[in-house]
Amino acid sequence: MQLIDKTKNKVIVSHLKKASSFSERLVGLLSKTSLKDNEGLWIPHCNSIHTFFMKFPIDAVFVNKQLIVQTLHPHLQPWRITWPNLKAHSVFELPSGSIQKYQIERGDQLDVGP
Repeated sequence: MQLIDKTKNKVIVSHLKKASSFSERLVGLLSKTSLKDNEGLWIPHCNSIHTFFMKFPIDAVFVNKQLIVQTLHPHLQPWRITWPNLKAHSVFELPSGSIQKYQIERGDQLDVGP
């Protein structure tokens, strides 16, 4: 899958994995030592995350049910936690620097495609 910023007409990541099962959500990115520039993880039904035991920083983009950006957490370091965002429905975990690189802003319309 791909993550696309429809507002800016840009592909953010070309290899997006969806964490659908309990075990995929539990493990998340813990098994990785880094994310490539074209990789990301989508965690549906999630309005807060932690980076306990992670080995690298990430960018976290929280979106509502319509995939409109609600909250941005650039360069989220390991051993951190985000406050719950009651408007958020899911989160995209991206390589650190993606928010700045692709100029992702609150209110942007994202989309997931093949």
